[in-house]
Amino acid sequence: VQLQAYGGGLVQPGGSLRLSCTASGFTLDPYAIGWLRQVPGKERDFVAAIGWSDDEQYYADSVKGRFTISRDNVKNTLYLQMNSLKPEDTAVYFCAATPVFNGGYNYYSVPSSFASWGQGTQVTVSS
Repeated sequence: VQLQAYGGGLVQPGGSLRLSCTASGFTLDPYAIGWLRQVPGKERDFVAAIGWSDDEQYYADSVKGRFTISRDNVKNTLYLQMNSLKPEDTAVYFCAATPVFNGGYNYYSVPSSFASWGQGTQVTVSS
């Protein structure tokens, strides 16, 4: 399972970015997918996860109301729309997959619940 996140960059506080995650050589259909982020010297933190459809979404409290996770199963792509960005959102963002659906927030919020990881993309929020 190969995942690749992209779309990161430098943005001013209050700005927006949309991250994308694509899969190589396999379909994302059988997987719930999440976004996690990591700051150097710290552990990876959960950001958001989505099941088969938009009916199953989970968010970390720190991003709720600002970030939106979505997936396009036809394009085999995962998205993270990030609005009202703050300096504390600065991190490397990773997408990851798990074959577990309906796991609930307590399951997806644990990074080790995701079995397959992609290369990250850097998001820097700074003026």
